[in-house]
Amino acid sequence: MEAIRKQASKLREQVARQQQAVMKQFGGGYGADGVFADEAEAQQHSKLEKLYISTRAAKHFQRDIVRGVEGYIVTGSKQVEIGNKLCEDGKKYGTENTCTSGSTLSKAALSFAKARSMMEKERGNLLKALGTQVAEPLRAMVMGAPLEDARHLAQRYDRMRQEAEAQAIEVSKRQMKLREASGNSDMVARLEAAESKLQELKSNMGVLGKEAVAAMTAVEAQQQRLTLQRLIALVESERNYHQKVLQVLDQLEREMVFERQRIEGAPPPVVESSMPPPPAYEEVNGIFMRNTVAELVETVEYFLAEAIQSYRAESDTELNLSAGDYIVVRKVSNNGWAEGECRGKAGWFPYDYIEKRERVLASKVAQVF
Repeated sequence: MEAIRKQASKLREQVARQQQAVMKQFGGGYGADGVFADEAEAQQHSKLEKLYISTRAAKHFQRDIVRGVEGYIVTGSKQVEIGNKLCEDGKKYGTENTCTSGSTLSKAALSFAKARSMMEKERGNLLKALGTQVAEPLRAMVMGAPLEDARHLAQRYDRMRQEAEAQAIEVSKRQMKLREASGNSDMVARLEAAESKLQELKSNMGVLGKEAVAAMTAVEAQQQRLTLQRLIALVESERNYHQKVLQVLDQLEREMVFERQRIEGAPPPVVESSMPPPPAYEEVNGIFMRNTVAELVETVEYFLAEAIQSYRAESDTELNLSAGDYIVVRKVSNNGWAEGECRGKAGWFPYDYIEKRERVLASKVAQVF
């Protein structure tokens, strides 16, 4: 519709210029441009056209912001729903976990659920702020009376201007007819009436133009000010949201990293709390040998094994192991212990901490000795 209106306006101007040229050719005293001989009137018309274009563009931009914010609120609400479900799952696992090796993951799950709940609450606050502080004020202005009233004034001024153009052409025609038939009192009266109507239209058009310019100027200023304020509010709301979420995530990360460091720094758990101590070195090697010890120790051929988890020795007869170490195993007892050599040291260690290896790189074998 806007394109059609512009095209119609251009056609009217072309017709008016052609008519003006014809009237001037025959000596007419009025042309279409005679209506706008006043420079101030021409400037007022030009300013009003620019204001109309400016306020229309600002209105479309405001409408685009409203649509974007409303779409963000819809998708954000769905994200809040998903996040809260994830929070409930984490809380459920944290309270119902029955892991036998510790409660570390349970604590992490509860911490995660708490942090997620706080983040989703902040997201909800953000969505509410975007709705009340951005979308609603802009929507009210797009649909508001001041803008529509100002645009109606501008449209009335445009219609009156077109009517004045047509009346100016009518006056020119009557002037031509009067020159062709001079002395006709009836034609003189009609010409005077046409000229009077033209002057009245010009006067009303001037007043209406000033009102339209004032109204459109006020609306333009309000659009610029309000839209900028709402954009600033949008940025501040998102900035505050991200800052608070970052604080929550920083705290959660610190808690989880601390728990991980605590686990990694703690001594490895004993495979069996009731596991008997390893046989004494003297007993295994035949010094003060007892039958019970002989029964416990099984003679095996030497083999290579890899430590699958670390072990910290608790006595001088035991051997420290790190995950990935290679050991020459020399003896295996029936009570869960094995004896071997690693990195030039010999001693006992839990048999469950190692796995037998058939093939080992030469570089790894060198580490054993």
